[in-house]
Amino acid sequence: MRAAVYRGPGDIAIEDVEKPTVESPTGALIRVTHTAICGSDLWFYRGKTEKEPGEGVGHEPMGIVEAVGNEVTSVRPGDRVLAPFAISCGECEFCRKGLYTSCVEDESWGGENGGGQGEYVKTPFADGTLVKVPDRYADDQATLEKLLPLTDVMGTGHHAAVSAGVGAGDTAVVIGDGAVGLCGVLAAQRLGAERIIAVGHHEDRLEIAEQFGATETVAERDDAAAAERVRELTYGGANHVMECVGAASAMDVAIDVARPGGRIGYVGVPHGVEAAGLDVLSLFRDNITLAGGVAPVRDYAEDLMADVLGGTLDPSPIFTKTVDLAGVPEGYEAMDNREAIKVLVKP
Repeated sequence: MRAAVYRGPGDIAIEDVEKPTVESPTGALIRVTHTAICGSDLWFYRGKTEKEPGEGVGHEPMGIVEAVGNEVTSVRPGDRVLAPFAISCGECEFCRKGLYTSCVEDESWGGENGGGQGEYVKTPFADGTLVKVPDRYADDQATLEKLLPLTDVMGTGHHAAVSAGVGAGDTAVVIGDGAVGLCGVLAAQRLGAERIIAVGHHEDRLEIAEQFGATETVAERDDAAAAERVRELTYGGANHVMECVGAASAMDVAIDVARPGGRIGYVGVPHGVEAAGLDVLSLFRDNITLAGGVAPVRDYAEDLMADVLGGTLDPSPIFTKTVDLAGVPEGYEAMDNREAIKVLVKP
């Protein structure tokens, strides 16, 4: 099969690789029809995190089940499924309480499972991982593009809102105008926030934030100025702050704009935070709760899918560029150069 493979910083190649096969009685093989490039993929693409050359890339697959093991009960060949970015067994202590990303099996879409940006992937745990799309929507392309973000960024933005305690009538501040931040705006709006202040650096992305429900936007390039502007808008700070970037500077802004007694929901993959030092003293002094982490998107998938299918949730505008499998290297370049928010891939 053909798949996108990491060759080194700035180098993604499309190569012939071995097609995965179902070896586990609980496993499934999926023919990928839709996938995406994630902002977190840019960390290894830019050489900021380590990745083994030759490894398959991608973690947001959607497709058609081709084969299943004899113990699989939730899906069958021919079913349309979406696959959250983390593989989960569905049976361990952590999966049972909804913390699928801490599954003891510690499986990912890389390695022998195929990588999400390729023609096929397999999961060794179909029942614990895959989410079946109702048959009536299985070939509805517009709906499928709305569902694809549930594999990662929509669930991750929702986790930020939940972790920040966003509810009806609240004021929420969303830091970051990437795909996760924009989905965080959608999530805050879905949970009933009355005011949503989106903080970012790109006017075109903040326009999408407004389409998604942001009532105000802050575009100051300087972090201190951005934090000051948010405090002005919120008369001293917000009770619900969503950090959707992962950079130390974004976390600093989140702490700066959190009102005493407030909550910060953080979902950005941390980079540079240890070196910069987290301002724990400010958290301590103002009794600010810090919650969040890697999003257990499998736990949210059915509820979010119900809203997509019901017509009240549509995160698909985050896809601003579409490529086929051969165009994946171009897609990485576009996202690296800030020419695309998120790239949709149709292998």
